[in-house]
Amino acid sequence: MATEVKVPDIGDFDAVPVIEIHVAVGDTVNAEDPLMTLESDKAAMDVPSPVSGTVKELKVAVDDKVSEGTLIVVVDEGGEAADSAPAPKQEAAPASSGGSGGTIEVTVPDIGDFDSVPVIEVHVAEGDTIAAEDPLVTLESDKAAMDVPSPGAGVVKSLKVKVRDKVSEGAVILLLEGESGAAAAPAPAAKQEAAPAKSDPAPSAPRASGTDSGDGMARSADGTVLGADGPLPQMMDFSGVHASPSVRRLARELDIDLNKVQGTGEKGRVTKDDVKGHLAGGSAPQAASAPSGGMGIPPIPTVDFSKFGTVETVEMSRIKKLSGPHLHRSWLNIPHVTHTDEADITEMDAYRKEQDTKAKEEGYRVTLLSFLIKASVSALKQHWEVNSSIGPDGASLIRKHYYNIGFAADTPNGLMVPVIKDADRKGIREISVELGELSKKARDGALKGPDMQGATFTISSLGGIGGTHFTPIVNAPEVAILGVVRSKMAPVWDGKKFQPRNMLPLCLSYDHRAIDGALAARFSATLKTLMSDPRNLLM
Repeated sequence: MATEVKVPDIGDFDAVPVIEIHVAVGDTVNAEDPLMTLESDKAAMDVPSPVSGTVKELKVAVDDKVSEGTLIVVVDEGGEAADSAPAPKQEAAPASSGGSGGTIEVTVPDIGDFDSVPVIEVHVAEGDTIAAEDPLVTLESDKAAMDVPSPGAGVVKSLKVKVRDKVSEGAVILLLEGESGAAAAPAPAAKQEAAPAKSDPAPSAPRASGTDSGDGMARSADGTVLGADGPLPQMMDFSGVHASPSVRRLARELDIDLNKVQGTGEKGRVTKDDVKGHLAGGSAPQAASAPSGGMGIPPIPTVDFSKFGTVETVEMSRIKKLSGPHLHRSWLNIPHVTHTDEADITEMDAYRKEQDTKAKEEGYRVTLLSFLIKASVSALKQHWEVNSSIGPDGASLIRKHYYNIGFAADTPNGLMVPVIKDADRKGIREISVELGELSKKARDGALKGPDMQGATFTISSLGGIGGTHFTPIVNAPEVAILGVVRSKMAPVWDGKKFQPRNMLPLCLSYDHRAIDGALAARFSATLKTLMSDPRNLLM
């Protein structure tokens, strides 16, 4: 007798791809053996065989897409497997423990390959009236939490376990007295399922890896484990590993923790080859914490540095812990390009030194950064895209008609970025005074939130330290950042001879989605011109 096996109810999913086929034509299968694995965008599901027999026809291949009701396999029930299949396990009603004849022992059902599982919650008390399927206790293995439901309605006569007790399959949980003195129904036996009729095959529901601990049981669409007569304990997978149930079973058989296996399948799915490769390579080091985001970036393995010498763990400053994830997010999301150039600031710096001498008498300093801010504003006005942000739709630019310039300030606690607001409305003197005030607040840890918000463009200056070039990270949602290092005297050809000139390296990092290379070069050229002569800033 041939039985057509179709895709059962798989929830609100359609056109789900077949990612694995576990049988071939001519294979002998038993009821509940996995035939193939499907994968939606949320879960992997094994479709088990509803009958024992021989695979007569395969109707799908790997990468085919199927939906509920799709014919996948034809199984001939007249084969050897059907003849040798064990009879369904019957469970006799327990003997009465008292004169009423209505009390049964409720025991821990089949919970897979788990032993000495702790009780983490007891949901009932002696004397409680409960209905069939009400949760009695919750067990928790190292991989899953499981509710044990009541096999019938009745009154809790005696509790045999408490929180933190450890139980295994068959352990007595409580005594249940059936309603009106009648014995409560015995607990359903796992995998007790009669072969369906030829004209109306009823395959078991698939097992979703999102709610399956790898026990190999049939499940309903909502993830409930199904036996012959109803649901078995619900098992919720907290591992977060993307793997099919068959892969989970293999990992359990090989005693491999799937959390330590690097998946190479689509969307990071762990395949059988990944599990076997992990076994061949030995235990991989535990992965270090890696940012989530679903970008498929392999984590960096943890290294035990103490093997090589004395080490000490020093906690990062609060500022570094806050700024680190922001920088990492910007680096991952923004296609960075850095354009480098040099500006001749010989005349500009000479004028700056004159102004700085006068400013000292009034209690403030005039640094090169003041001129860079003023020049940047002028360049931003000529090239507005550098002062913009990418719109939420990713297909537009938000043009800003204000100019707030952030500057990176080195402090004992880490890097901070105060903002000069409305820099286009301020002269060199005002910018210099405000730079001094904000820098002091940064060093003293006195900056407030508004002091560091609203920048449209940022300058990171390492001029007081040194260096030749570097790649600053764009401070999203800005689309560009200017990095400068220490200027140096260099011989520059003037067309007749080499002249000593004070040259300032400029490093413009930009978001290539908003700014292309030509625009970046033009912006840098404008900035060079502005910085070459202080009179240009008056234009």
